Amino acid sequence: MAEPQTIQSFKNVLEAALLSSPEPLSLDDMARLFDGGVARTTLRMLLDELKADWNSRTLELTQVASGWRFQTRADYLPYLARLSPERQQRYSRATMETLAIIAYRQPVTRGDIEDVRGVAVNPNVVRTLQERGWIDVVGHRETPGRPALYATTKTFLDDLGLRSLDELPALEVLAQQEIPLPI
Repeated sequence: MAEPQTIQSFKNVLEAALLSSPEPLSLDDMARLFDGGVARTTLRMLLDELKADWNSRTLELTQVASGWRFQTRADYLPYLARLSPERQQRYSRATMETLAIIAYRQPVTRGDIEDVRGVAVNPNVVRTLQERGWIDVVGHRETPGRPALYATTKTFLDDLGLRSLDELPALEVLAQQEIPLPI
C-alpha cells in the first residue's frame, strides 16, 4: 500500500494500528508508522479528529500514561462482563491501603507505609502489587539499611485510565465518598 496522502488515509492508518495493538501506542510509536515520520502536532490533531469520529460509537479513543488506546465505553462494561463470568481479582483491604499510600505519597519505603498504616506490611502485599505491575522499586533511601523506595508505574496509571498522578481524585473527594484511606 502506498504512503497515505490525505488526512483520512493518515487517520485510517492510525485507527488500524490503535485497534490492533494490545498496548497503548505512544506518539513516537505512531510516528514510526509513516516513512517520512509525522510531526507530533500533526499526530495530536489527527488523534483529536479520530477521537471525535468515534464520539458516538461503543469504543472511545483515550490517552493514558503510556500512550493512546481504544477502549470500550463504560456504559457497555456490564454487558461485556457477562461474556467473561470469571470474577475480577479482589484485593485485600491491606493491599488497597498500601497501594493508596504509595500512590499518594510516593516514593515511600516499607517503613513509611507501616508508619501510616500503624501495622507491619506483609511482604506478600508488596509482591502482589509488584507482580500486578502497579508498583516498582525506584531507588533506595540514603539511610542505614538503604530501604527500597516504591512508586507506582505507568501500568498502574494505564489500568486506571489516567495520564498522570495529577488525575488521581483528591483525598477529600475519596473521604466524602466514604472510601476508607489511611492517608
